[in-house]
Amino acid sequence: MNIDSLKFDEKGLIPAIVQDAKTSEVLMMAYMNQESLEKTLETKTTWFYSRSRQKLWNKGETSGNVQNVVSIDYDCDEDTLLVKVDPTGPSCHTGNYSCFYRNLSGEGNMADRNMLYKLYEIIMDRKKNPKEGSYTQYLFEKGVDKILKKVGEESAETIIAAKNDSKEELVYEASDLLYHLTVLLVECGVTMDDIMKELENRHK
Repeated sequence: MNIDSLKFDEKGLIPAIVQDAKTSEVLMMAYMNQESLEKTLETKTTWFYSRSRQKLWNKGETSGNVQNVVSIDYDCDEDTLLVKVDPTGPSCHTGNYSCFYRNLSGEGNMADRNMLYKLYEIIMDRKKNPKEGSYTQYLFEKGVDKILKKVGEESAETIIAAKNDSKEELVYEASDLLYHLTVLLVECGVTMDDIMKELENRHK
């Protein structure tokens, strides 16, 4: 389909819903004009049009949280885009993974099954962009031996929590274990997709 066939509004804009290509989570919604869409197709990173500043902007230009474009689909009415991306960090300017981190019930987001992917991306971001005082940065600085030691300690604490027959304690310790295990995966260059593919193969 030719870009000219898309239905831009009277201001020359079209809404673009940005979705994580791996987890299918909606990350943000912004507007594109024809120029920003062309630049998105050309650079393979997301470009949008700011209605308030009336200028183009490249996602991650200042934060470093670039969105690498996997595909761009359009809806049946040809007036909305679905941009699937591989994000290199949080998509929201608040630091949240997605701009949609609140709900009308006032209870905050419900836990979702994609949290392990989010955790991986956050830890990867800490490795690429160290922050002073970050515990994750401290682990990476100490290296794999320190990370392995923590994985061992958290494994033992998870076992103790299970033996204590305390669900609350087990949830807490298992979460610590998953965090440290994810740090180990990032340090060793193993992706969450690698793990999911292995589990899928075992299931088959």
